[in-house]
Amino acid sequence: MLSVEDLSKSFTIHHLGQTREAISGINLNVAQGGFLGIVGRSGSGKSTILKSIYGTYRPDGGRIIYDSKENGPVDIMEISDHALIHLRKTEIGYVSQFLKVMPRTTSLELVTQSLLEMGVGLVEAEAQAKTALEHYDIPESLWNNYPNTFSGGEKLRLNIARATVKAPRLLLLDEPTASLDHASKVKVREAISKLKDEGTTLVGIFHDLEFMEGLCDSVYDMSNQEMRHALA
Repeated sequence: MLSVEDLSKSFTIHHLGQTREAISGINLNVAQGGFLGIVGRSGSGKSTILKSIYGTYRPDGGRIIYDSKENGPVDIMEISDHALIHLRKTEIGYVSQFLKVMPRTTSLELVTQSLLEMGVGLVEAEAQAKTALEHYDIPESLWNNYPNTFSGGEKLRLNIARATVKAPRLLLLDEPTASLDHASKVKVREAISKLKDEGTTLVGIFHDLEFMEGLCDSVYDMSNQEMRHALA
């Protein structure tokens, strides 16, 4: 489903006149329906890998081969912006710790829009969106409010609802349980487990290693840049 080959990315710090290497020589792969967890110390480049796969960052070298439903294997680094946006709308989801949304859009509208992009009808999309908001304990009183008024935890749960309601073919998870309480983490785990059972391929970063137990099939360790089978 996904193969990352010899990936490298550096960042230029213009005011210092410096270029710093974020990642280099990254090689990993995930089979369809598999779950790869990426572990490593803070600043080791875990998020850079996910943002490169999603196309937010343009790596300096390597290949990112994704087996798309419509066109078969494509290199994320080579496809057009239009094709990349289409993949994001229909096949690839991304959950981060931060919520970035259009202003003056309610939480219900945001989740509904995720389903409309998949071709779901308006009535069904709204029904599924409400179910997702309920699952992630977003109070009904907030459904018609703007997310910029939400707490950090509410924003994160909304972000997860937007991504998981689409049941994407590939879901990228950048510390999705950060700042969540135990009950909310359980809800996220339930949703991820359900998506995995339904065939979604997942790549995730988690500082809470206990959360990953029993979910991940394999682990990529940034400290030695090696993949290993996860413990059941």
